[in-house]
Amino acid sequence: MSELNFVTVGDGTRIAYQLDGDAGQPVLVLSNSIATTLHMWDGQIGELSRRFRVLRYDFRGHGGSSVPIGAYSLDRLGRDVIELIDALGLGQVHFLGLSLGGFVGQWLGIHAPERVDRLILSNTSSHLSPASYFDERIAVVRQAPDMSETAEVFLNNWFPAGMVAANEPVIEKFRAMLLEIDRLGLAGLFAAVRDADLRRTVALIDRPTLVIAGQHDTVTAASHSELIAAAVPGVKLVVLPAVHLSNVEYPTEFMQAVLDFLH
Repeated sequence: MSELNFVTVGDGTRIAYQLDGDAGQPVLVLSNSIATTLHMWDGQIGELSRRFRVLRYDFRGHGGSSVPIGAYSLDRLGRDVIELIDALGLGQVHFLGLSLGGFVGQWLGIHAPERVDRLILSNTSSHLSPASYFDERIAVVRQAPDMSETAEVFLNNWFPAGMVAANEPVIEKFRAMLLEIDRLGLAGLFAAVRDADLRRTVALIDRPTLVIAGQHDTVTAASHSELIAAAVPGVKLVVLPAVHLSNVEYPTEFMQAVLDFLH
């Protein structure tokens, strides 16, 4: 697997990224969930990198990227992607975003459609409310001594109760990832989700788009995916019997939907 590299974007934030696959292949950008790092996609890299040049990155505030203090915005997260692909000399790319990554994918489809070839929005939403919920989570995470309590909240939101109770190896992997997340970076990203509202503008997306929903998703309900699919012309909607991290819970079915669409 490739090594971590870095690009510094316009406001001085350092964004960590990895590239896998041959340079001559079409580029596929992967954008992950809040409270995860680019290693959320480890299970997909082997297969995807045989067909694509796969670019993964850590959100500002997470993983190997810098942790600016204060609230982040979806606009800034979208511009981080544009500046990253510009720095790497990449033109048009396929983009696959899950959860917060899906918010970023929608932003790109709306504001930078010329940079997107095909767009995949997985387990995401155009708006999550109420704002008071995110304000509460920001306060809790900023005041907590560590990420242990927050990690369990995320695990129970992301995976079926049986998987968490059995403490399967993948649960341990994601727990370890969560415990390493910077609390101030998480607070900054919570603010970006709190303030994002693409419900009207999502209809402007004109790129070929696949929406993947989790039937049992309690974070970004399947109904949210259905609303995106209803708003964006010509969308293909796939519903998997998953909770939130469809790529982890149903990797075979997830990969099949992605490859069928990008073929």
